[in-house]
This record gives sequence, C-alpha cells and structure tokens, in this order.
Amino acid sequence: QVQLVESGGGLVQPGGSLRLSCTASGFTLDDHAIGWFRQAPGKERERISCISSREGGTYYADSVKGRFTISRDNAKNTVYLQMTSLKPEDTAVYYCATRHSSYGCYSIYEYDFWGQGTQVTVSS
Repeated sequence: QVQLVESGGGLVQPGGSLRLSCTASGFTLDDHAIGWFRQAPGKERERISCISSREGGTYYADSVKGRFTISRDNAKNTVYLQMTSLKPEDTAVYYCATRHSSYGCYSIYEYDFWGQGTQVTVSS
C-alpha cells in the first residue's frame, strides 16, 4: 500500500522546537521532490519548504527562513522538517507532499501525493 505519513507534531511553547517526519511506504522517496505545506484554520494551504531529490536543493518561505530546516534520509525513506524558535503563528496542520521528479520545488497543484497531515500547536 502506498502511503505517506507525517509524524512529530504536537503542542509546544513559543520558542520551542519540533521535528516533523514524512515517511513513505510502498514507494521510495529518493527520486521524488518533497514539499512541506501548512494550513492554519481559515487560511489557504501554503508551501513553506521543499527539497529536490537529485541535488538536495532546498527552498524556504520567508516566514520560516532561518528557523526551519528541511532534510532527507533516503536510507530511511524519510524527509524531516526541523522547526525551531516556534511562534504561535506557526500553528497549523502540516503536510508533506511528493512529486516524482529529480528537481525542484513545485506549486501546491503540482504535487502528486499527500500525507494526512500532523497538527502543530504553538501556545503557552
């Protein structure tokens, strides 16, 4: 069964850290570009980070640049999003998505497969 599963979300205080994982089963991620998105209540889903497969190039939205780090471990078939200095405005459901491509970062409409999401809540 083909699945993409996010994990690692939870409740954290402002200034805290979390590491999200995106693990694939039924297919390998090493030839896929991966994107991390988030959707807060009442807002559109936004792309916050992505990583290409071949060169490992990365992208970050301005809202998370310098605080979040995307990485991949192809041996574990997993992509990570390390989140630090979390703010209340980071509260959202976080999703990972894949596109079978060696390169690049794509718009929300161009990813082929999505996980179910994991909730991140930043609150004191």
